[in-house]
Amino acid sequence: MTGAARVLDRPVARIAPWRRRGLRRAVTFYLLISPWLIGFVLLAAIPLVMAFLMSLSNYDGLNLEYVQFVGLENYVRAFTDPDAQHALGRTLLLMAVVVPLSLTLQLALALMVNQPIRFTSLFRTIFYLPYVIPVVAAAWVWKIFVDPTGGLLNALLGVAGAQVNVRWLVEYPTVVLALLTIWGAAGGGMVVFLAGLQGIPAEYREAAMIDGANRLQVTRHITLPLLSPVIFFNLVTGIIATLQILVQPMLLAPGILGLSPGTVPPRDNYLYAVHAYLEIFVKQLFGYGSALLWLLFAVVLGLTLVLFKTSRRWVFYGIEP
Repeated sequence: MTGAARVLDRPVARIAPWRRRGLRRAVTFYLLISPWLIGFVLLAAIPLVMAFLMSLSNYDGLNLEYVQFVGLENYVRAFTDPDAQHALGRTLLLMAVVVPLSLTLQLALALMVNQPIRFTSLFRTIFYLPYVIPVVAAAWVWKIFVDPTGGLLNALLGVAGAQVNVRWLVEYPTVVLALLTIWGAAGGGMVVFLAGLQGIPAEYREAAMIDGANRLQVTRHITLPLLSPVIFFNLVTGIIATLQILVQPMLLAPGILGLSPGTVPPRDNYLYAVHAYLEIFVKQLFGYGSALLWLLFAVVLGLTLVLFKTSRRWVFYGIEP
């Protein structure tokens, strides 16, 4: 038998069927996610890397030939900038006020529309509408509402016999900003809480009420523990959203409604994202502004990690084996 014949007589190695199926599944998977993957790389990953490199330079947004590497100088400047410190303090204060009030209102609305009452669908729609209203329209409505001359709020105060010429956007700008933020976020959180409430088996509440528990006790000892994962989710997302507030304080600035590079909100509403925006687009300090935003990311990441670390003590995910 010749060498060629012996080669032909050898068994041909075959690829196992499960390997072929696994390869097809992998190719199909990556083809299906390729639009998202390409978008993430082009619109998120690459801009993040460029923003970090920009934060280490003195880039002004225009002249690439004059760009110089400055190292951590922008980050050191951020820690010593009084405007940045003031803006961060106002942002954290707003977060400490808005997030608990928003969670309380969202849960209360969800508990209300979860009851077997008439016109439940209508109430759900009304409560959800502020969440889908564009922020510009919402700011316009609130500026009319708190207008010192013809606003509805001063008119209501006048009917109650109180002072009627309060300039809310000048004297109490943070109050208006907090109310606008809570009003706009209530609907979205309510829907999430409502989904969590409807996922709790009714047998738990019925068994507790048979044993003599009232509605308040059922809510305290049955509903809230089972709803704690949803509370945790809304808490984390609320903190992240509040720390990034930018458009609302600039739209609520006294004067003509509009977001322009020269718009500066009152000092009480001078938030951290507003400070970074003005440094980048008004003062053309792209490097310093990028450093400010990376520090904001560090704050958000730190608070989120703390919440995840402490969630083991109060978030109930079910009976562990």
